[in-house]
Amino acid sequence: MNLAVLVLAAGKGTRMESDLPKVLHPLRGRPLVAHVLDAALTLSPTRLICIVGHRAELVETEVKRSHPSVEFVNQGEMLGTGHAVSQTKTALEDFDGEILVTCGDAPLLTGETLFDLVERRRQDDAAAAMLVGRLDEPGRYGRVIMAPGGEVEKIVEWKDASEEERAVQTVNAGTYVFRSQDLWKQLARVTNDNASGEYYLTDVIGLLRQDGEKVVGILVSEREMTGINTRAELAELESQLEEEERLAAENEATPS
Repeated sequence: MNLAVLVLAAGKGTRMESDLPKVLHPLRGRPLVAHVLDAALTLSPTRLICIVGHRAELVETEVKRSHPSVEFVNQGEMLGTGHAVSQTKTALEDFDGEILVTCGDAPLLTGETLFDLVERRRQDDAAAAMLVGRLDEPGRYGRVIMAPGGEVEKIVEWKDASEEERAVQTVNAGTYVFRSQDLWKQLARVTNDNASGEYYLTDVIGLLRQDGEKVVGILVSEREMTGINTRAELAELESQLEEEERLAAENEATPS
């Protein structure tokens, strides 16, 4: 089946306190988004599209250095993740298959996990599948509300969540795969009637369920779902990976 991968890379990343787009901040010498694109390419997608916005030309230039086959769609106005994905509909007008959406600031997400996500949707013949995490301290992540049968019922963004919903420890990891026809149908119904005034891609999940469609959740480790929001978080991850590489090198050098 045809697979298109969309990488969300339009945000400014204001919490980074830098004019450099968040996805271009380096981790182990390469932009964050380059790590995500590497994982996506292991699936051999039919189309690989990077959705850009803030300083779009710079992002395109830097991405092309390492990934010349990537296509680009400019979001223009920053009106939310649902709006960002909807901007690719023209580019994918003749595409019939699956559409995987992931974030350009989650550099530890692996190709193996993306493969498992796609395979699970196919095996269950679900309209969509998504990665979910379970955190003791879920913070401001969107909460994933599960149906009694174990399927995903809906996603509630933290700003819109009730106290009861905020107590839920199952969270949205920000990566999804949809049947293309289902995605476009439901995106057309998404509104910005929420606390942020944005068009949420997450609303597609609840709309699918309202139509009686199946949505499955795949558990992902906290490590893989790690997104970078501040320079302090980036520095901490850089230090962690450097230490892991150092220990791995020492183990290889130690005779068995």
